[in-house]
Amino acid sequence: MKIATYNINGINGRLPVLLRWLEVAAPDVVCLQELKAPENRFPEQTLLKAGYHAIWHGEKSWNGVAILSKYGEIKETRRGLDGDSHDLQSRYIEAFINGVVIGCLYLPNGNPFPGPKFDYKLQWIERLSAHAKKLQGFDLPVALIGDYNIIPAEIDTYKPEKYLKNVLFRPESRRLFAALLDTGWKDAIRHLYPEQKIYTFWDYFRNAYGRDAGLRLDHFLLNPALAARLNGAGVDRDVRGWPHSSDHAPVWILLDE
Repeated sequence: MKIATYNINGINGRLPVLLRWLEVAAPDVVCLQELKAPENRFPEQTLLKAGYHAIWHGEKSWNGVAILSKYGEIKETRRGLDGDSHDLQSRYIEAFINGVVIGCLYLPNGNPFPGPKFDYKLQWIERLSAHAKKLQGFDLPVALIGDYNIIPAEIDTYKPEKYLKNVLFRPESRRLFAALLDTGWKDAIRHLYPEQKIYTFWDYFRNAYGRDAGLRLDHFLLNPALAARLNGAGVDRDVRGWPHSSDHAPVWILLDE
């Protein structure tokens, strides 16, 4: 089973890129973030023709998450997180697919710091952690997948000293991410490649992709039941170099059936 995550950064504007990658990579399940499209502008029929059923949680201009699946109809189990009835941002959707609970998330960026957006980011991580604790109580394999907007460690950035004051590298959010791992979740990429510099994001500015000035922002957190089935992972980094591509590259894991 091949599961991928891809911050598409505008699904309609980059639909040709997405379709090209789907044909080449052939993932079984895909978590998408930053759709930047309202509910009625999601390209459901186009993706269906490409072989993927979909559920999505759209939002005009910003945010938005979706899950695509080759396995047929998707059983949606949740959209949004508990803990803030006033939060209307489209950042979390969850489904049960081929025996696996898959949570697709787009964690808030948090800029600028300090300020309410950063406070919202920390609160959102705490809400995610509370939901993750509930998921750990289920006797099911679970994955929490997506753009976390967190650089977990120095190895996950090309130049750590540059990001010491950046919200993506703030110690507050990094501590919450580490605390989540301490409750039993496995960071799939770092588990398989503990000492290798692996990036999933390259900025559009200053030839970041050409210089390999990247960051690792897109993560797969697996509960013990699913981590036991992990047998491969990687980044389709060449997609970042395609014309009109997102500033993120698709990331994937392979699971034993």
